[in-house]
Amino acid sequence: MKISDIIIDYYYKNKRELVWRNTKNPYSIWVSEIMLQQTRVNQAKDFFNRFISCFPDVQSLAEADENEVLKLWQGLGYYSRARNMHLSAKFIVNELKGSFPNKYEDLLKLKGVGEYTAAAIASISFNEQIAAVDGNVYRVLSRLFDEHSPIDTAKGKKRFKELAAYMIEEQAPGDFNQAMMEFGATVCIPAKPNCNQCPVSTQCLALSKGTVLQLPSKKKALKVKNRYLHYLIIIDNNNTFLQKRKNNDIWKGLYEFPLIETQKQINTQKLISGDDFRKLFKGKVHIEHVSEEIKHRLSHQMLHIRFYKIVAENFFEKTAYTSISIDEIEKYPVPKVIDKYIREGVLKN
Repeated sequence: MKISDIIIDYYYKNKRELVWRNTKNPYSIWVSEIMLQQTRVNQAKDFFNRFISCFPDVQSLAEADENEVLKLWQGLGYYSRARNMHLSAKFIVNELKGSFPNKYEDLLKLKGVGEYTAAAIASISFNEQIAAVDGNVYRVLSRLFDEHSPIDTAKGKKRFKELAAYMIEEQAPGDFNQAMMEFGATVCIPAKPNCNQCPVSTQCLALSKGTVLQLPSKKKALKVKNRYLHYLIIIDNNNTFLQKRKNNDIWKGLYEFPLIETQKQINTQKLISGDDFRKLFKGKVHIEHVSEEIKHRLSHQMLHIRFYKIVAENFFEKTAYTSISIDEIEKYPVPKVIDKYIREGVLKN
């Protein structure tokens, strides 16, 4: 029995019940696949249900306001995924007359849809015979074939696409791709693979050579950039101030409190004596609360965040910000770390 047949059979018998596996609707598959980028299945399930409930089809998503989309996405992170989906929905409705692309090459034209996502949608929804290779599949293939080509190089990616294409031959492509992804997520996992329960362990070259934990191989080490963010929660009567992030940076399109970013961590006294702080206020200000440093890790950045609750009637940069009632703040889409701070009730204390 071929390895691919064994893995598919294992999938049929052991697969997790996930709502997006009960449909071949390309819109639903698209939403699920975009959500599952950088997000664990257990976390994505509730978000998927809420998203589909609010935007059941591509037309409703295209007609939605961006703030509404981002608010619904809040907590999933990597917000460019939501913005790209929104733009692609508009493209499908306005340029393709509402007809969802049904071929791999056409799916690649959607903003935010890469080779893996296009292959997943094309194979699951339209039965196109093309392999979808994600992190889970890289891991399964590298171990099965004891393949040490770095997965973060063009040459390595090409090699793994060849291996996946070889295995998908004569298979039901949608089932094969889902089986491989599921196998990597539940059996051939990163640190402690379940080799004793693996149905293809006798055919796994890495297991026989003792290289399982060395694979998959990468060439580049991830460099993490440290950033120091100081958020000013300015209270003016029962109002506070937000600004929308517009630059091509983290959290684009989300709202945040007035921000001062520094090159290194500084204490409160140095912050309030600096030019960036002083140009925001006339006269003295009263700082009611300074949070402990909060470390928030993104894929390539470590954010060092502090919140400063300030009571002031002399904040004179109001025109650059949106003044809102503290009672209305939860209606605005904000980064998860800011949302958590708001929910702790500090603004109302």
